[in-house]
Amino acid sequence: MPQNGKMLEGETLLAKVRIFADRPMDQIARICGYVGPSGRLLKQKFYYALVLAKGFQVPGKEESGTSGAKRRGRQADFTTRVHGNGNLLIGQTYTHRAGIEPGQEFFIEIHEDTGSIFLLPCDGQDLHV
Repeated sequence: MPQNGKMLEGETLLAKVRIFADRPMDQIARICGYVGPSGRLLKQKFYYALVLAKGFQVPGKEESGTSGAKRRGRQADFTTRVHGNGNLLIGQTYTHRAGIEPGQEFFIEIHEDTGSIFLLPCDGQDLHV
């Protein structure tokens, strides 16, 4: 791990990568300090730093590795996939955003003409659709 928890850059980064070239890339990224506060590996930052260290410029990026806009981490993109077992996972980000509480029950309504799926809170009522 680099001293003072700093992410290596430039020639220092390239030198460290050369020394540990026989190790897996994830391990090299960790050795070079590309780990977030939660312990998550920062692969994109690591690869970007390697590209810069090799002398390539990425269009639309500043030297710091971020554009002028503030970065806010992972953002919900509001897409999902049906799993192989047929389940459709909505995810915590979306349930929080919709104000859905754990244990809350819903009727599932499907509109065949549009393919839309609606979740209707049960609220103890018996709905017949």
